[in-house]
Amino acid sequence: MLYHEKKFIRQGKQRIAGVDEAGRGPLAGPVVAAAVILKEFKFSNRIADSKVLTRISREKAYFEIMDKACVGIGVVGEKEIDGINILKATLKAMEVAVYSLEETPDHLLIDGNVTPQMPYPKTPLINGESRSLSIACASIVAKVTRDFIMSYYDLMYPEYGFKQHKGYGTNAHFKALARLGPSPIHRRTFTLYK
Repeated sequence: MLYHEKKFIRQGKQRIAGVDEAGRGPLAGPVVAAAVILKEFKFSNRIADSKVLTRISREKAYFEIMDKACVGIGVVGEKEIDGINILKATLKAMEVAVYSLEETPDHLLIDGNVTPQMPYPKTPLINGESRSLSIACASIVAKVTRDFIMSYYDLMYPEYGFKQHKGYGTNAHFKALARLGPSPIHRRTFTLYK
């Protein structure tokens, strides 16, 4: 998990930022990206792709990452997603996350095969959450942050069940949409609910 970080550190690049997102696929809510520059590489909690961790494991890891890293977060809401499309919104969230870092990165490790246009050297890594510790940390931070946001939206719109499905297209979510129609945080261009 540290192969890529160590490779760039050997080249004299000390601040390697892992970048990942959460929330490209849901029918509601924002897309959230995180950029993480690790200050140390040893963790007491399991660090892995956020999708393979339990909610409790993710949240424990999240707080440890926040203690041991420089973290930037970018959030792009559903209205902007509808206005520019989900890919552009995801890239914008990544840019905001990187520019939110308190330190300037020397190199970016970005999950996926598409990268935002930024003035930093960058390496895209497909399945980066399982190949880079920094990206795995970014995956956890983005997912936990987005889950917190969706839990807040659940308080505003409890009838949709956002706390349970986080805006993804579950049976319960589709039934709520059929009964109630879209809420203000539903993405209008994600036409599965029409």
